[in-house]
Amino acid sequence: MIRLGAGAGFADDRIDPAVDLVERGALDFLVLECLAERTIALRQIERLHDADAGFDPWLRERMTALLAPCLARGVRIVTNAGAANPLSAARLVAAVAREAGVPVRVAAVMGDDVTGLLPDRSAVVSANAYLGGGAIVDALDRGAHVVVTGRVADASLFAAPARHAYHWGADDWPALAGALTAGHLLECAGQLTGGYFADPGFVDVPGLAELGFPYADIDETGGVVVGKLPGTGGVIDARTCTQQLLYEVHDPSAYITPDATLDLTEVSFAPLDADRVRVDGCAAVAPPTTLKVTVATWAGYVGEGEISFAGPGCLARADLAVDIVEKRLRGSGLPIDELRCERIGVDAVFRGRSAVRTEPAEVRVRVSARTPDRWVAERVGREVTGLWTNGPAGGGGARRTVSEQLALRSEAIDRNIVAPWIEWVEA
Repeated sequence: MIRLGAGAGFADDRIDPAVDLVERGALDFLVLECLAERTIALRQIERLHDADAGFDPWLRERMTALLAPCLARGVRIVTNAGAANPLSAARLVAAVAREAGVPVRVAAVMGDDVTGLLPDRSAVVSANAYLGGGAIVDALDRGAHVVVTGRVADASLFAAPARHAYHWGADDWPALAGALTAGHLLECAGQLTGGYFADPGFVDVPGLAELGFPYADIDETGGVVVGKLPGTGGVIDARTCTQQLLYEVHDPSAYITPDATLDLTEVSFAPLDADRVRVDGCAAVAPPTTLKVTVATWAGYVGEGEISFAGPGCLARADLAVDIVEKRLRGSGLPIDELRCERIGVDAVFRGRSAVRTEPAEVRVRVSARTPDRWVAERVGREVTGLWTNGPAGGGGARRTVSEQLALRSEAIDRNIVAPWIEWVEA
């Protein structure tokens, strides 16, 4: 039996539950899943401005907290925190190791950037293919203590250590079915232990402030048990497992990963004891002949401004503020592709004033616009901050921002033309 810990479920995830897993969890591998379509787009923008940037901004802090404890316990790390720049991320890991005085061998898995393979590269900033776990297995086989990747499918990050440990073939579908299902359950870390599950009065989850992250025990046949450490907050049971099993699944009978296509329709969960659940019924067949590719294209700028109103009549004053800014921007003749004006707490989620039943105690106006011109984006925020002295009474807490934007779309590419490779960095 090997044990894999989920040390992160997204880019801004907490670090202390991962440290607890390493120190008390008797792990063999720690997997840090830090990447999504949105976050890799943000990292691509950073790399456009700095060739050495483009990886998880929390990587140094994570490695400072986790690297030495992992190496001392023989826990090997797999992470997609390399994002748009795995090699620079690997170099940072090695730098943290040097500062801590511990030797480390870091593998950077390259080759997910397939921009040069696209037949039409007009307006394309980047294109990243969802790799499977093959290169991670190779890196672990060759002695990597830490494997840093770019865009690797979430479940594959977890299945690869099991493939390495048990020497499974790439077509061992029964075993891979269990490992990939375990990876899908663990990929969002705290979501499996009750995060994003609590709904006070309907579903109460204890100890969310001290939420523990999950682990999976995987045997040589692909059998899986998921659990969390005693003394940590949250809960793992059939309900939390079922919620996470269906997370982002378009077709439970054909959940596509680069390593296999999973059939989740017969999966069941059997509680063993407190916060430990056996996973049964996993099945898989061969994956498609193509890989998913996230393509990023330049989409201009978004200018945004916010201001708050509180107390009696705050909604009427917020409405007047929106009316002023909207008239000025729409009448300006500026190149604005999309303009959105909303009152947070009133119609930011539920569109339309019909959602308002009582006068709120406070309301925050947010105005945002998409434009190809940075100066115009700056103008949007300035119109909102200009309400301080040119708008309704009582406005406060105004702020403005401008952000560069990438538009994302998904395509498919022949998997046979995508060739990952490994770059090594040692300290």
